[in-house]
Amino acid sequence: MKNLNGKNAVITGGSRGLGTYIADFLAREGVNLALTARSEEGLKSTAENLSRHRVKVETYPFDITDQKGRERLLEHIKGDFETIDLLINNAGMEWVCSYTALSTDFIETMIQTNLIAPMIFTRMVLPDLLSRGNGHIVNMSSLGGKRGNPFACTYSATKAGLIEWSKGLRHELSGTGVGVSVICPGFVEEAGMFAVYNQKPPWLAGATTPAKVAGAVIKAIKKDVDEIVVNPGPAWLIPLLDAISPKIGNRLYKFGDVYDFYRRKAADNQKKMQEGRSASGT
Repeated sequence: MKNLNGKNAVITGGSRGLGTYIADFLAREGVNLALTARSEEGLKSTAENLSRHRVKVETYPFDITDQKGRERLLEHIKGDFETIDLLINNAGMEWVCSYTALSTDFIETMIQTNLIAPMIFTRMVLPDLLSRGNGHIVNMSSLGGKRGNPFACTYSATKAGLIEWSKGLRHELSGTGVGVSVICPGFVEEAGMFAVYNQKPPWLAGATTPAKVAGAVIKAIKKDVDEIVVNPGPAWLIPLLDAISPKIGNRLYKFGDVYDFYRRKAADNQKKMQEGRSASGT
């Protein structure tokens, strides 16, 4: 899909973080946007920032993890846009802490948000794309999906599932005119989940920018690329070596400060959780 001008895209998680950058880059290409997220205020702010591009932008404050919400969302989008040409499954959540500190409800919510919601919403959108024989689906995963991160293992599991589902679906849809791509950023400065950590990334990984991630989305659509890893450092060595020997992967994690980075962040988050409970008197 080399020419994106006049196409219509749905972006989940469009109220903040990487979603706003992806929306901006698509709008520069002349793409009309349907933005959805839980935060109505955040969506309005994103829409205002996109007004300079003179494309159609509609906002939909819905919960993508709720099936009735998904059904109403799709109904509203179809009422406002003639077609859906692009689907960017960007909504996601992460929390770094020890696995036993996560409640079962939180684990289920993360799996719903990061994996089940994009799978089901894609299932809802896909028939129209297939009937026209044209379209593209982009799933926003993570380098953490390439190799399970300590203290973020649930997040890594959801992102790994997203990668493998994307690969399988792309192969299944080969020859239909509908493409599927998965983007795997490492640590991202300025926007996204890492930006709120206020810590330097592990030296092995480094950090990329939201503009490079958004640029990767455009490249994936235009060139129909199956997978793009967006990371400046040699962190891609970890999953490669891990495939040869998990022991080597574990050693590289410790040598490259990845393990200690997540351990420190987990301790910090758990301290904040305890302070929050103390403040609330629970």
